[in-house]
Amino acid sequence: MDILEAFSREIKVFFLSMLPVIELRGAIPYAVSMGMIPIHAALVCLAGSMIPVPFILFFLRPFFSKMRRHKLIRKFEDWLINRTIKRAKNVKKYEALGLMLFVAVPLPSTGVWTGAMAAAFLNMRIKHAFFAIFVGNTIAAFIITFLSHIAAVKM
Repeated sequence: MDILEAFSREIKVFFLSMLPVIELRGAIPYAVSMGMIPIHAALVCLAGSMIPVPFILFFLRPFFSKMRRHKLIRKFEDWLINRTIKRAKNVKKYEALGLMLFVAVPLPSTGVWTGAMAAAFLNMRIKHAFFAIFVGNTIAAFIITFLSHIAAVKM
């Protein structure tokens, strides 16, 4: 394997982990299945999955407040807020700790995208939200890496 091939593999999983729904929960198993060392895959995916977080925290609310004038956007925003808050009940109740635990659970719709949206919609302090999301995402990365490594060893 040449260095260019290895680099392109890292770029693929880095960008894959930035995508909503997939995030590192899907990117780590994919990276391990491509032959990446599990801890290396976890670090690359953790870095990639954190890239969207500051943008969501800083720009989601201002974006929606500007776009609220349009009826279609307002309906979409209301749906998104209700869906996010419904899935993140404990985030509202326990704030940063709830946000960390919400992101840490490696289940569908509990990742950094939903966690960052919940933090933005609940007006959490950005530095607290970012730290909670990072810690929760690190825990999720550990869990997914462990499970991916176990699955790879059994094959």
